[in-house]
Amino acid sequence: MRILLRKQCSRARSGAGETGRLGAAAVALTLACTGALAPALAAAEGRSITAVSFGGSYAKASVKAYHEPFMRETGIRVNLDEYNGGLAQIRAQVETGNVNWDVVDLNAGEVLLGCDEGLLEEIDQDALPPAPDGTPPAADFVAEKTLDCGVNISIFSTVYAYNRELFPDAKPLTIEDFFDLEKFPGRRGMQREPNANLEFALVADGVPTEEVYAVLSTPEGMDRAFRKLDGIKSQVVWWETGAQPPQMLVDREVVMSTAFNGRIFNAQFLEQQPLEIVWDSQMLGLSYLAIVAGSPNADLARRFVAFATSTQSVANLAGYISYGIARRSAMAFVGRHFEVDVDMRPHLPTAPENMTKVVFEDFEWWADNQDDLNERFAAWLIR
Repeated sequence: MRILLRKQCSRARSGAGETGRLGAAAVALTLACTGALAPALAAAEGRSITAVSFGGSYAKASVKAYHEPFMRETGIRVNLDEYNGGLAQIRAQVETGNVNWDVVDLNAGEVLLGCDEGLLEEIDQDALPPAPDGTPPAADFVAEKTLDCGVNISIFSTVYAYNRELFPDAKPLTIEDFFDLEKFPGRRGMQREPNANLEFALVADGVPTEEVYAVLSTPEGMDRAFRKLDGIKSQVVWWETGAQPPQMLVDREVVMSTAFNGRIFNAQFLEQQPLEIVWDSQMLGLSYLAIVAGSPNADLARRFVAFATSTQSVANLAGYISYGIARRSAMAFVGRHFEVDVDMRPHLPTAPENMTKVVFEDFEWWADNQDDLNERFAAWLIR
């Protein structure tokens, strides 16, 4: 740690006077170099937390956006672990008393369930950093509902994408096109879970986006969604991790696939792949950072969550992957991608031009219905 700090101090002195997008970290580094933070850094040396993410390009973006700046500023090491989502592994750790994860990236519905089950620590929202202009965090976060056990880190979108090279003439433009095997023949990729698939199916069957959950709440509406999925089931290749859809499209294993928008963006611009996103009827979801109940490093984990969900960290994340901004104040700091010359703002799911037809995930509805629908979906898959 001391060797690393000496190198950073040397760079900081040589670049004195320059400003950057990591202003808070730069200020902290300057204080550390003058000795003002030496006691705190010395106390932090040798301490670490484990942060768990979804892997792939999202995990890499998280490391660049706030893991590495946090380590530079505090001296606390962040060890990255990866998983495919869900509460099963967290539940097993908490129930056995063998907790080795500290901070986990979860979707909103999972945070609700995990909090109700006592799997997650409560987080004092008032202790989070305010916006640069002093706006309290509660007024700065975009999410309308505050969750007791999580802090919103990003807004992601489930979309569908296609390989441009496979569509030299007419191209898919709507969610109806995804379900139209006659007009656009070929295999489809879909995630092996009911979430988003049921919503897409109903919108493709003519249900207005704002009525999706009201329809899904009826037995007839649920049957309708599964009937629509029946129409393409024979042509579906099921995926389980976010890295699979872009690879399936590049390999031409499928002609279209549902996917997380950030994964497609990275394939498009970092890997120069001929992929195209269809924003029609995109499904917006919220990603949260949560602390596992019984974490042996809960105090460090709270510092990490506060740092990661600050205005600058949220803006940094959008500089590495095209996920939406969790804090209103962060939008002013979003510009071009840190590694490729691309303006990030038009590629965010929350960009006005991408929001003309949107399904807003009802995470409370999913928290109430997830278990039952997982069972029904699993039975439908093998039917």
